[in-house]
Amino acid sequence: MASLLASERLATCGPVMLTGEPRVKPSAETARTLATTIKSGAALPIAVGSGVINDLVKYAAELAGTPYVCVPTAASMDGYAASGAALRDDGFKRTFACAAPVAIVADLAVIATAPPVMAGWGYGDLVGKLVAGADWIVADALGVEALNPGPFGMVQNNLAAWLGEPAGVRRGDRAALDGLVRGLIMAGLAMQAHGNSRPASGSDHQFAHLWEMEEVAVGGVPVSHGACVGIGCLSMLAAYEWLLRQDLSGIAPAELAGRTPSPAALRAEVAASFPLSFMAANAEVEAVAKAVAAPVVEARLRRLQESWPQLSGQLRQSLPEAKTVRRWLNSAGAPSSTEAIGVSGGKHARDYKRARLIRRRFTGLDVLHELGWLDAMVSDLFGASGFWRGSRAVA
Repeated sequence: MASLLASERLATCGPVMLTGEPRVKPSAETARTLATTIKSGAALPIAVGSGVINDLVKYAAELAGTPYVCVPTAASMDGYAASGAALRDDGFKRTFACAAPVAIVADLAVIATAPPVMAGWGYGDLVGKLVAGADWIVADALGVEALNPGPFGMVQNNLAAWLGEPAGVRRGDRAALDGLVRGLIMAGLAMQAHGNSRPASGSDHQFAHLWEMEEVAVGGVPVSHGACVGIGCLSMLAAYEWLLRQDLSGIAPAELAGRTPSPAALRAEVAASFPLSFMAANAEVEAVAKAVAAPVVEARLRRLQESWPQLSGQLRQSLPEAKTVRRWLNSAGAPSSTEAIGVSGGKHARDYKRARLIRRRFTGLDVLHELGWLDAMVSDLFGASGFWRGSRAVA
């Protein structure tokens, strides 16, 4: 990179190498230290690397008050073009608002040389957009968060095509990688256009962020973000399939709303769900921010009941079956079972309830919670004939 810039008669500073074992960690403190270096160098930072490198430089550039350029070296995640950096701050993973890169130079010849497993991670991150779209459709239908057609379409309109060659992604085929890279970058642009991560992040990411904060690992190596998102996507596809088999015509909204937990009960649930103090403190903030009074829950449930014939049709049309997506993940070389990311069946079952509490974003998990069906859904999915049999998916 330095020689290339020098050939164009562009002055450069010495490179800053970010290293870590087994990988660089997405630490906000690292980015703050890097920001000091950027300020002292008075140069335009260029992030050469994959997801964590990009997020660290993005946040550092924001703190330093300078633009930056992104040169991705792997199709491993969707944050390259996003106006935000997902980093851990005192252990809790959060998205810091910061400017997107002024330019992205994505060379497929370079990206194709990355370890194939990294493209599998990117495929897992991209497949999560299926659930993100469904969650936004639901939030819009229930009057929680209006769907923004432009950013929604930027991700959803071509998603099937971008996901259409999973085996090619594993082989490193240029056409397949081209689609994957385009999809990941477009997801970032959609987040820019909307102003937050809603177009690309839903309940799939709630699972992923939970597991990443708990540092799930296989063989001592932390599991990647995209691998966690892929399993989070499968988790929610199975949950939506279960919900779509239910009859909502007979629900009693007023009775269900009467079970809305008090603020004290919600705080107690959060405290019991998160033994790590840093997670409990931050989850309490998020869960309380999302909580609403019983009359609001009742109105939402009535709206859900009335709109369900049309809404369920939209969801069936937009969501492929979980078993189909599991095959796609397998073909792409991405993890397709919880065992593959170091999550036991028992933990996975519990995490359906815990994931809902760590983000204020309204998703399908909140719908199941307000219906009072989360426990029944988990019991069925992990039962003898459910999608998750023990801790294994039913093919």
